[in-house]
Amino acid sequence: MTQAASFRDRHAALIFALRTFAAAMLAFSIALLLDMPRPYWAMASVYITSNLFTGATTSKAVYRILGTLIGAAGTIVLVPNLVNAPELLSLCIALWVGIFLYLSLIDGTPRSYVFMLAGYTVALLGFPIVSTPQSAFDIVVSRVQEIMLGIVCASVVAMLVLPRSVASGVTIQTDAWLAGARRLAADVLTGRGSDREHDGERIRLAAAAAEIDQLGRHLGFEATTSTSIGLGLQLLRQHMLSLLPLLGSIEDRKLPLGPHDEAAARISSMCTRIAAWLEGGGRDGQEADALRAALDKARPVLSVDAGWIEIAISGLIVRLRNLVDVMQDCQLLREALAEGRNPESLHLVVSHGATAVAVPHRDYWSALLAAGSVALAVLCCSCFSIATGWSDGVAAPLFAAVVGSFLAGADDPLPAFRNFYGLFLVVIAVHGIYLFGVLPRITALEVLIVALMPPFVLFGWMAARPATARIGAILAIYLSVQLALTETYSADFITYANSSVALMLGVALTGVTCGIVRMAGADWIAKRLLQSNWTALASVAERTSDQDPFALASLMQHRLALLAARIAVVPADARNGAANLRQLRTALNILGVRRSSLGLSRCARAATEAFFARLAPICRTHTAGALPDDLVGQLDGTIALTLQESRSEARDDVLVGLTGVRSGLFPESPAYQPQQIESGTIAA
Repeated sequence: MTQAASFRDRHAALIFALRTFAAAMLAFSIALLLDMPRPYWAMASVYITSNLFTGATTSKAVYRILGTLIGAAGTIVLVPNLVNAPELLSLCIALWVGIFLYLSLIDGTPRSYVFMLAGYTVALLGFPIVSTPQSAFDIVVSRVQEIMLGIVCASVVAMLVLPRSVASGVTIQTDAWLAGARRLAADVLTGRGSDREHDGERIRLAAAAAEIDQLGRHLGFEATTSTSIGLGLQLLRQHMLSLLPLLGSIEDRKLPLGPHDEAAARISSMCTRIAAWLEGGGRDGQEADALRAALDKARPVLSVDAGWIEIAISGLIVRLRNLVDVMQDCQLLREALAEGRNPESLHLVVSHGATAVAVPHRDYWSALLAAGSVALAVLCCSCFSIATGWSDGVAAPLFAAVVGSFLAGADDPLPAFRNFYGLFLVVIAVHGIYLFGVLPRITALEVLIVALMPPFVLFGWMAARPATARIGAILAIYLSVQLALTETYSADFITYANSSVALMLGVALTGVTCGIVRMAGADWIAKRLLQSNWTALASVAERTSDQDPFALASLMQHRLALLAARIAVVPADARNGAANLRQLRTALNILGVRRSSLGLSRCARAATEAFFARLAPICRTHTAGALPDDLVGQLDGTIALTLQESRSEARDDVLVGLTGVRSGLFPESPAYQPQQIESGTIAA
């Protein structure tokens, strides 16, 4: 790492704060020079657009431009045509905000910023101009120009002043993730740590992987990112998705060996050796080859009367070999990224295909409730303003739309809005101090910049730190808007008081409305996430969903990442199953069994399909607790029938998959016992 890169990493938050303030002052100064009517919008747009990474700033700039243009077009269509019917206009603006916010919540990618901006921009532009509809077009055009100026300044300064690439950020986070995965693997293999600690680490890694995914989506907006880096990170992410379910499978498959000293001893030395290789970084290719050879030699031959221990050892060895393969591939891909080599030249053991696409979880009903509550809040605030005849009250629905959109993702709206209420009191206080105490003494632009520097640099520094990012961004954005800096100073206490009351009223009504509409809270959302995994497993068993393993792994691990923020309300038994990715592992095993069973007899294939057909409806209605006991009996009969098949790679792969289903769905069931299967029968 170069000294410059090291400096940027150590002082990233301070650099971001200074750089963003410089971009904001540049935008403000240019807006003044061009005699724009509201130059403070250019300043606020810088803080809305800026991000710690250059590529993310560029992507936000592009999406903000698109969203602003869509919102501006909506404003021009709605306001002049409906200004004489304020109730209908309020309803249309509220519906516009709600529909686009719904699309934003459903999308869930950085592109969702387009929809959110398109939604609340209509409120942002529309409500202030209801008193002058004849000037709607001119006001909207000038506002768009001011916003675009801020966007351009933010993007240019981010690219020129100590830029920090998305690729470097993704690489750093990926390195930390792989180091955590190696530690977890070593702990699982050697028995260090408790099950609860392992579950917690899996949940943390799933959440971290989701953050890497989100950041990686900005890679396409960086001109410095080569095709090799993009492809290498994509392949590396695919391998990362396979690690967590693989470690869960290894942990479960080790459990039956505990009471059997001889069997445990046969595996313990091998696990210790793999753990030592992982703790060394997994860089030794010769040791990896030696581990594969040793594992192949230790794998037992499964005869017709094979017991559960032999079957468990065989399955465990297969998964240990998978672990060595995936970890070595990850190391090869990471080295190729560091050296800038094309990942297609690597000889990877595991290949998912460069076209594999990650699938995110989407909760349509939760998104509808969140968007609907914000739309209702906008309508309530607007109706209050109309009913009271409070002209300055049009700012209340404006703030309801913006703040409601920012906090639409909160599970429990009331606590979230209550916490942010204090932030807006800070904004009002700082606004008052500057408006009546500082600005009257400002005589030059240079002095104004110096006077604004302390709070905005502080807020920018907070916005760059993960723990205070949302707080810092909101303070900077809203203070920029509330100060309403223009070329001349004009202070009016009545206007200040009205705008402050409108801000607090809008936030309060939005919080109460969203709290009433969305009373279910985090536990309801967590329950839906857990049920979604069981439903996905049922769909895989009955072949009614996407059968791509990578898509399935990305979907279910995204749900685990979403559960990470709500883990406190997840019941203990369901928490273990979710953290251990039991439904995902079972689904992947089902897909593997179906692929391998093509090499078996028709009778064996019919037995596996009969079991899956029985499993599907049970999973579709299952929420928690143990599955029916007779289901494991049917599975054991299927395993026994498969053992009757002629020994082949396909037969052994099917056995590994079926035992994976057993250990995933029935971890507490008694061990499998060899069964005698009459000729010509099918397990039922």
